Amino acid sequence: LTHYPDLWAAGVDIVGISHFRTFLENTGEWRRKLREVEYGYLGEDDDFFEEIAPLNHSAKIKAPLLVFHGRNDTRVPVSEAEQLVADMQGRGQQVSLHVFEDEGHFTEKLANHITLNQSITQFFLQHLQPSHSEKE
Repeated sequence: LTHYPDLWAAGVDIVGISHFRTFLENTGEWRRKLREVEYGYLGEDDDFFEEIAPLNHSAKIKAPLLVFHGRNDTRVPVSEAEQLVADMQGRGQQVSLHVFEDEGHFTEKLANHITLNQSITQFFLQHLQPSHSEKE
């Protein structure tokens, strides 16, 4: 959505990282040590984090975006979703956030899993339906 904005009619973000620096700063220390090996190190790779952060490229997003996150996510803090949504809303972009108050990194509860998938289906049906002029 950020690198090829003209290719997408709609997008869904599920427990996504919006900025690797803030992700590493806000995740648990045990997780930070594991993820820094994979993503880069705070204080050493900050310029790289700024370059690749989806948050720093979100102004390019043209498609409506639906964001899901669990309030109790210990892998990717919910603040990653909240900062992306706030940033996009501040520019008037089409974005909405659904936070599952009783979930972590995955939707484990059946009712939440159903809500997630029904919401995604409705969102895509709304935004991917051909317009009347395209049907003719």
